[in-house]
Amino acid sequence: MSRLPTGVSVVSAAGDAGPAGLTVGAVASLSLEPPLMLACLDRGSRTLAAVERAGRFGVNVLAADQADLARSFASKAPHPEKWGPASWKERSGVPIIDGVVIWAACDLRDLHDGGDHVVATGAVLELAANDLDPLVFYRGEYMGLGEAS
Repeated sequence: MSRLPTGVSVVSAAGDAGPAGLTVGAVASLSLEPPLMLACLDRGSRTLAAVERAGRFGVNVLAADQADLARSFASKAPHPEKWGPASWKERSGVPIIDGVVIWAACDLRDLHDGGDHVVATGAVLELAANDLDPLVFYRGEYMGLGEAS
C-alpha cells in the first residue's frame, strides 16, 4: 500500500488540557448533501478520546510545506509538544491549523468499527480552502503532489 499516494491531514479536537491532534492518511468527503466528512483514527489514540469527549473534530489537509507538522502530529509526543510548532485558531470549537489546503470543522455524528481504527463521521459546520499544493505520503515519504513520480 506504500504505492498508494494519500493526502496527509491532521485530525484535531479540543482536549481537556488544550488542543489534541494526530496525523492521518484516511479522510474523505462522505456526502455533499448534507455535507459530511469521515476520518479514520487509530483506536488507541489520545485524539480519538478527545474527539469523543468534545463531540467535534477538525480535518486539516496539510500543504506541501507542512511535512514537519505531519511528523510532529504522527509522534507519540504529548499534545502540547505536537502543537508547539503549529500556528492555529479555533473555529466552531475545534483547533484549526493555519496555512492548510483545506480545513473543516465537524460535529461528530457516528463512530464505526474499522478493525484497529475507528471511522468517525461528522457533519460539516464550517469549511475553507486555500490554493496551495497538498502534502502527500508516497512510498514512505512526505512530498508535494508535483514531486510524486
